[in-house]
Amino acid sequence: MRATLMYGAGDVRVENVPDSVITLPTDAVVRITAACICGSDLWPFAEMPAGSGPARMGHEFIGVVEETGSAVTSVAKGDVVVAPWVFSDGTCEYCQEGLTTSCVHGGIWGYGPHEGAQAEAIRVPYADGTLVKLPVAADSALIPSLLTLSDVFGTGHHAAVRGGVTAGSSVTVIGDGAVGLLAVLAAKRLGAEQIVLMGRHQARTDLGREFGASAVVSARGPEGVEQVRELTGGQGTSVVIEAVGTRGAYDQAVGAVRNGGTISRVGVPQYEEAPVGLGSLFFRNVRLTGGAAPTRAYIEELMPAVLDGSIEPGKVFDVSTDLDGVADGYRQMADRKSLKVLVRP
Repeated sequence: MRATLMYGAGDVRVENVPDSVITLPTDAVVRITAACICGSDLWPFAEMPAGSGPARMGHEFIGVVEETGSAVTSVAKGDVVVAPWVFSDGTCEYCQEGLTTSCVHGGIWGYGPHEGAQAEAIRVPYADGTLVKLPVAADSALIPSLLTLSDVFGTGHHAAVRGGVTAGSSVTVIGDGAVGLLAVLAAKRLGAEQIVLMGRHQARTDLGREFGASAVVSARGPEGVEQVRELTGGQGTSVVIEAVGTRGAYDQAVGAVRNGGTISRVGVPQYEEAPVGLGSLFFRNVRLTGGAAPTRAYIEELMPAVLDGSIEPGKVFDVSTDLDGVADGYRQMADRKSLKVLVRP
């Protein structure tokens, strides 16, 4: 079968790899019908040292179950399923708490020995705890939106939930990538009254307005913070969602948050040190939260609104390709020519 591998920064290849097979009774093999490139994939695409690969790529997918191990009971051959970006057993104490990203037996697609999702098929460990059956056909028009439940919409929802967004909240979202835009959608769905989107790409911020942003601030840094404060009576917003992952974005979040408010950080951090002291957070009673989104815990909650068409998170996909176009898809996203690339192997 064919799969996407990254050999180093800028070096993405589609190659033949061994077929996915059942190795444990709890496994399933899924033929992938829809996957995508994630903004987090762009960090290694920019920085991965030459010679450190190859790494299997991709962590978001929908597909059709081809085979199951003898212990699998929740899905069967022929089922259309979606998988969250991490696999989990569904039974450990963390999974029972909804924190599937901390599953004691879990892992991330494409890391270590685990197969990646930008491929023709994938072995799914702990199929019962990981896969969610979808009530649609593999060629349904809803597939792009359902695919966002794997990661980006679930992550945007996680950011809003961890930030404490409720009816009447004021929210700033930093970042106009797919996660940032879907954090806007999530905040609006939870009842936010004012949503300020900080982003510089008009096609994206226009989609953000469609998803519910009431204002857009294109400036960055202190200028951008000042504009957010001007929009909020000089105080900032009660929730700031940081969906970029850079130190600069974090500093903007600290500047834009209202005293007593919450910074919810879901952009994959590319730094270890940042202000958390007396003047930045402590004296202002600002809470810092967020983290890796346990999207498996949100799929059943978010799916009905996708199925009934009341929300369309799949609008973040602006390019579609097959496996042969994946390498170019990485380049398009890295060059900001594409928001998010849908891959149909």
